[in-house]
Amino acid sequence: MPEPGELAPLLTVLRHLTAWLQAEQVRGVVIGGVAASLWGRPRLTRDVDALAFARETRVLLVRHGESGIDLDLVFGSLPFEKEAAIRAKWVDLGGVAIPLSSPEDLIVMKAVAHRPRDLEDIAAILAAQPELNVRRVRRWLRAFSGALAMPEILNDLEALLSQRRKRPRPVPR
Repeated sequence: MPEPGELAPLLTVLRHLTAWLQAEQVRGVVIGGVAASLWGRPRLTRDVDALAFARETRVLLVRHGESGIDLDLVFGSLPFEKEAAIRAKWVDLGGVAIPLSSPEDLIVMKAVAHRPRDLEDIAAILAAQPELNVRRVRRWLRAFSGALAMPEILNDLEALLSQRRKRPRPVPR
């Protein structure tokens, strides 16, 4: 994990994002690399991704002026996205309370995005979060897999779950 001082710019962005979401009464969650680092394995991320709700546009790309960190604000409209925002877990990160997507919902989003980095993040989340609601993940990925004609998103999840089951579990002391 980075040193606290190294997190200062990221924490500033998260603090401002959370303050804006609350002030504007916009339901939203932090997703992407920040969420993957907290639910899975810490990793470097150069931007902040969030899911929020709007009527027309889907993504707002902005740069936080004070820190220079990019902020990709994804506007949701699907039932899954609404549920993901409602299911947000409030997490303290360096003294900043942020609404973080649940690990299950983040896996669904990353599986749909389906980039190599996303699959690595899913594997890390599966390894770090043994109590996941896998039924929820499978249910949503079946729906997205069919709607997008992308059977690979469900197939890749099953392969990652199979790898997870093959790993030996640590013995409690």
